[in-house]
Amino acid sequence: MTNRPAPQAAGAFIRANLRAGPVPMLPDIRTYQAHPASGLARIGGAAPYWAYVWAGGAALARHVTENPGLVRGLRVLDLGAGSGVVGIAAARAGAARVICAEIDPYAAAAIGLNAALNDVRIEVLQNDICALPPPGVDLILAGDVFYAAGVARRVAAFLRRCCSHGITVLVGDPGRAYLPRNDLRPVAEYKVRDFGDDAVTLRPGLVYAFEPPRRG
Repeated sequence: MTNRPAPQAAGAFIRANLRAGPVPMLPDIRTYQAHPASGLARIGGAAPYWAYVWAGGAALARHVTENPGLVRGLRVLDLGAGSGVVGIAAARAGAARVICAEIDPYAAAAIGLNAALNDVRIEVLQNDICALPPPGVDLILAGDVFYAAGVARRVAAFLRRCCSHGITVLVGDPGRAYLPRNDLRPVAEYKVRDFGDDAVTLRPGLVYAFEPPRRG
Protein backbone atom coordinates (compact mmCIF):
# COMPACT_ATOMS: atom_id res chain seq x y z
CA MET A 1 0.00 0.00 0.00
CA THR A 2 1.36 3.43 -0.96
CA ASN A 3 1.54 6.59 1.08
CA ARG A 4 -1.00 8.30 -1.23
CA PRO A 5 -3.72 5.69 -1.67
CA ALA A 6 -7.00 6.11 -3.47
CA PRO A 7 -9.77 7.03 -1.01
CA GLN A 8 -11.38 3.61 -1.45
CA ALA A 9 -8.11 1.83 -0.63
CA ALA A 10 -7.51 3.95 2.48
CA GLY A 11 -11.03 3.31 3.70
CA ALA A 12 -10.75 -0.41 3.06
CA PHE A 13 -7.48 -0.60 5.01
CA ILE A 14 -9.04 1.21 7.99
CA ARG A 15 -12.15 -0.97 8.05
CA ALA A 16 -10.05 -4.15 7.78
CA ASN A 17 -7.37 -3.29 10.35
CA LEU A 18 -8.78 -0.90 12.94
CA ARG A 19 -11.56 -1.48 15.44
CA ALA A 20 -14.65 0.68 15.77
CA GLY A 21 -15.39 1.51 19.38
CA PRO A 22 -16.20 4.26 21.88
CA VAL A 23 -13.64 7.00 22.39
CA PRO A 24 -12.01 7.00 25.85
CA MET A 25 -13.62 9.72 27.99
CA LEU A 26 -16.22 10.29 25.22
CA PRO A 27 -18.32 7.11 25.25
CA ASP A 28 -21.07 8.58 23.06
CA ILE A 29 -18.62 9.02 20.16
CA ARG A 30 -17.29 6.05 18.19
CA THR A 31 -14.22 5.99 15.95
CA TYR A 32 -11.99 3.48 14.21
CA GLN A 33 -9.00 3.07 16.52
CA ALA A 34 -5.65 1.28 16.28
CA HIS A 35 -4.81 -1.83 18.29
CA PRO A 36 -1.62 -3.93 18.54
CA ALA A 37 -2.51 -6.04 15.49
CA SER A 38 -3.47 -3.13 13.20
CA GLY A 39 -0.26 -3.31 11.16
CA LEU A 40 -0.07 0.44 10.65
CA ALA A 41 3.62 0.21 9.73
CA ARG A 42 2.53 -1.24 6.38
CA ILE A 43 1.23 2.12 5.16
CA GLY A 44 4.56 3.92 5.76
CA GLY A 45 4.85 7.69 5.78
CA ALA A 46 4.11 9.88 8.78
CA ALA A 47 2.94 8.55 12.13
CA PRO A 48 -0.75 7.54 11.88
CA TYR A 49 -1.98 10.16 14.33
CA TRP A 50 -5.48 9.75 12.89
CA ALA A 51 -5.72 6.24 14.38
CA TYR A 52 -5.58 7.49 17.97
CA VAL A 53 -7.27 10.09 20.15
CA TRP A 54 -4.83 12.67 21.49
CA ALA A 55 -5.14 14.65 24.71
CA GLY A 56 -5.86 18.05 23.16
CA GLY A 57 -8.53 16.70 20.85
CA ALA A 58 -10.11 14.70 23.66
CA ALA A 59 -10.29 17.80 25.89
CA LEU A 60 -11.67 19.96 23.10
CA ALA A 61 -14.30 17.36 22.16
CA ARG A 62 -15.30 17.07 25.83
CA HIS A 63 -15.59 20.85 26.08
CA VAL A 64 -17.84 21.04 23.03
CA THR A 65 -19.93 18.09 24.20
CA GLU A 66 -20.48 19.65 27.63
CA ASN A 67 -21.06 23.15 26.22
CA PRO A 68 -23.09 22.66 23.03
CA GLY A 69 -24.02 26.33 22.92
CA LEU A 70 -20.46 27.04 21.78
CA VAL A 71 -21.17 25.49 18.38
CA ARG A 72 -24.94 25.27 17.97
CA GLY A 73 -26.00 26.79 14.66
CA LEU A 74 -22.45 27.82 13.72
CA ARG A 75 -20.14 27.02 10.82
CA VAL A 76 -17.22 25.14 12.39
CA LEU A 77 -13.77 24.16 11.11
CA ASP A 78 -11.87 21.33 12.81
CA LEU A 79 -8.25 22.21 11.97
CA GLY A 80 -5.77 19.33 11.64
CA ALA A 81 -8.68 17.06 12.38
CA GLY A 82 -6.92 13.68 12.60
CA SER A 83 -9.68 11.17 13.37
CA GLY A 84 -12.31 13.90 13.22
CA VAL A 85 -13.39 13.42 16.83
CA VAL A 86 -13.61 17.16 17.53
CA GLY A 87 -15.61 17.80 14.39
CA ILE A 88 -17.90 14.90 15.23
CA ALA A 89 -18.47 16.36 18.70
CA ALA A 90 -19.36 19.70 17.09
CA ALA A 91 -21.78 18.09 14.64
CA ARG A 92 -23.45 16.12 17.43
CA ALA A 93 -23.75 19.31 19.46
CA GLY A 94 -25.72 21.04 16.72
CA ALA A 95 -23.23 22.90 14.51
CA ALA A 96 -24.86 24.02 11.27
CA ARG A 97 -21.87 22.95 9.17
CA VAL A 98 -18.67 21.13 10.06
CA ILE A 99 -15.53 21.07 7.92
CA CYS A 100 -12.55 18.91 8.85
CA ALA A 101 -9.25 20.11 7.37
CA GLU A 102 -6.79 17.25 6.86
CA ILE A 103 -4.12 16.68 4.21
CA ASP A 104 -3.35 13.04 5.05
CA PRO A 105 -5.41 10.69 2.80
CA TYR A 106 -5.79 8.07 5.51
CA ALA A 107 -7.00 10.71 7.94
CA ALA A 108 -9.48 11.97 5.37
CA ALA A 109 -10.79 8.44 4.90
CA ALA A 110 -10.95 7.89 8.67
CA ILE A 111 -12.96 11.09 9.14
CA GLY A 112 -15.54 9.92 6.61
CA LEU A 113 -15.82 6.50 8.22
CA ASN A 114 -15.98 7.94 11.73
CA ALA A 115 -18.65 10.45 10.71
CA ALA A 116 -20.74 7.57 9.37
CA LEU A 117 -20.28 5.64 12.62
CA ASN A 118 -21.81 8.60 14.48
CA ASP A 119 -24.48 9.41 11.89
CA VAL A 120 -23.27 12.98 11.33
CA ARG A 121 -22.43 14.91 8.19
CA ILE A 122 -18.91 16.32 7.88
CA GLU A 123 -17.12 17.87 4.91
CA VAL A 124 -13.44 17.02 4.47
CA LEU A 125 -11.07 19.64 3.07
CA GLN A 126 -7.79 18.11 1.87
CA ASN A 127 -5.89 21.36 1.22
CA ASP A 128 -3.10 23.01 3.19
CA ILE A 129 -5.56 25.42 4.74
CA CYS A 130 -2.83 27.40 6.51
CA ALA A 131 -1.71 28.63 3.07
CA LEU A 132 -5.21 29.87 2.23
CA PRO A 133 -7.17 32.99 3.24
CA PRO A 134 -9.27 32.74 6.41
CA PRO A 135 -12.20 30.39 5.76
CA GLY A 136 -15.86 31.32 5.84
CA VAL A 137 -16.59 29.87 9.26
CA ASP A 138 -17.63 31.22 12.65
CA LEU A 139 -15.47 29.01 14.85
CA ILE A 140 -12.20 27.10 14.49
CA LEU A 141 -11.45 24.17 16.79
CA ALA A 142 -7.77 23.19 16.80
CA GLY A 143 -6.68 20.16 18.82
CA ASP A 144 -3.02 19.09 19.13
CA VAL A 145 -1.77 21.34 16.32
CA PHE A 146 1.29 22.76 18.15
CA TYR A 147 3.37 19.57 18.23
CA ALA A 148 6.46 20.78 16.31
CA ALA A 149 8.20 24.14 15.97
CA GLY A 150 7.70 24.74 12.25
CA VAL A 151 4.11 23.57 12.23
CA ALA A 152 3.36 25.65 15.32
CA ARG A 153 4.65 28.83 13.65
CA ARG A 154 2.55 28.29 10.53
CA VAL A 155 -0.59 27.38 12.43
CA ALA A 156 -0.26 30.30 14.87
CA ALA A 157 0.17 32.76 11.98
CA PHE A 158 -2.90 31.33 10.25
CA LEU A 159 -4.99 31.50 13.43
CA ARG A 160 -3.95 35.11 14.01
CA ARG A 161 -5.18 35.96 10.51
CA CYS A 162 -8.44 34.19 11.25
CA CYS A 163 -8.91 36.10 14.50
CA SER A 164 -8.32 39.37 12.66
CA HIS A 165 -11.28 38.42 10.44
CA GLY A 166 -13.55 37.91 13.43
CA ILE A 167 -13.36 34.12 13.65
CA THR A 168 -13.41 32.64 17.15
CA VAL A 169 -10.69 30.05 17.84
CA LEU A 170 -10.48 27.40 20.55
CA VAL A 171 -7.35 25.28 21.03
CA GLY A 172 -6.98 21.94 22.81
CA ASP A 173 -3.56 20.88 24.06
CA PRO A 174 -1.94 19.14 27.07
CA GLY A 175 0.72 21.87 27.36
CA ARG A 176 3.27 21.06 24.68
CA ALA A 177 6.45 23.09 24.36
CA TYR A 178 5.52 24.86 21.13
CA LEU A 179 2.26 26.40 22.32
CA PRO A 180 2.09 30.15 21.47
CA ARG A 181 1.30 30.93 25.07
CA ASN A 182 1.11 34.70 24.61
CA ASP A 183 -1.87 34.12 22.32
CA LEU A 184 -3.74 31.77 24.65
CA ARG A 185 -6.18 32.19 27.51
CA PRO A 186 -7.10 29.00 29.43
CA VAL A 187 -10.84 28.40 29.64
CA ALA A 188 -11.21 24.77 30.78
CA GLU A 189 -9.29 21.70 31.91
CA TYR A 190 -10.20 18.02 31.64
CA LYS A 191 -8.48 14.82 32.72
CA VAL A 192 -7.87 12.81 29.56
CA ARG A 193 -5.62 10.12 28.10
CA ASP A 194 -3.02 10.90 25.47
CA PHE A 195 -1.59 8.72 22.72
CA GLY A 196 0.96 6.37 24.30
CA ASP A 197 -0.58 6.48 27.76
CA ASP A 198 -1.71 3.28 29.41
CA ALA A 199 -5.35 2.53 30.08
CA VAL A 200 -5.43 4.24 33.47
CA THR A 201 -3.10 7.23 33.16
CA LEU A 202 -4.87 10.58 32.92
CA ARG A 203 -3.28 13.95 32.25
CA PRO A 204 -4.59 17.51 32.10
CA GLY A 205 -6.00 18.46 28.72
CA LEU A 206 -6.40 22.22 28.44
CA VAL A 207 -8.82 24.19 26.31
CA TYR A 208 -7.69 27.70 25.42
CA ALA A 209 -9.24 30.68 23.71
CA PHE A 210 -6.81 31.86 21.03
CA GLU A 211 -6.69 35.62 21.57
CA PRO A 212 -3.61 37.36 20.13
CA PRO A 213 -2.60 40.51 22.04
CA ARG A 214 -3.91 43.67 20.46
CA ARG A 215 -1.29 45.94 18.99
CA GLY A 216 -1.13 49.65 19.63
